[in-house]
Amino acid sequence: MHHSTRGQAFKTKAQNLHIEILQSPWLCELMAFHINLRKSKVDYKTPMDLFGDCSLRFHDDKPTLSCCLFESMRVDVDLMCSICLDMVFDAVSLSCGHIFCYMCCCSAASVTIIDGLEVAALNKKCPLCRREGVYQGAMHLDELNILLSKGCPEEWKKRCQIERVERIRQAKEHWEFQCRAFVGI
Repeated sequence: MHHSTRGQAFKTKAQNLHIEILQSPWLCELMAFHINLRKSKVDYKTPMDLFGDCSLRFHDDKPTLSCCLFESMRVDVDLMCSICLDMVFDAVSLSCGHIFCYMCCCSAASVTIIDGLEVAALNKKCPLCRREGVYQGAMHLDELNILLSKGCPEEWKKRCQIERVERIRQAKEHWEFQCRAFVGI
């Protein structure tokens, strides 16, 4: 069967799906959840040892989410934003699966942080794969954000301060524009 045309097509399709699953932000969230749960004081038992040797690792100050699946396959997820070239902060995954900082996504989509990614134009493309319409389906990776905030607290605190300043600047500009529009100036 595996040597037939249909068998080869099935094998190729399965391999493609397998790769998509391994590159999915849901897998990244699940790994982060597993690490967060393991580090919490909650005693839990896993019915199946899906994740082995799952950890947040740093090499030259670059974070990587690393995990061995089913004791046979290693998955490493680079947690560097390819836009700002820094650790992802307030991580968000576009519908194409690529992970960026929320502020970087807003900038790439030409929207303000106040308006959010859901108002991005449908013709805006992912900075990596160039697919259109990927911003409206973006999702925040909350478990990954918790893991990174605990894994590198000094860097996280610094980035919080930087982002707070930018959010305040954009909020001020937004409200000034709204007031001018209301008054008719």
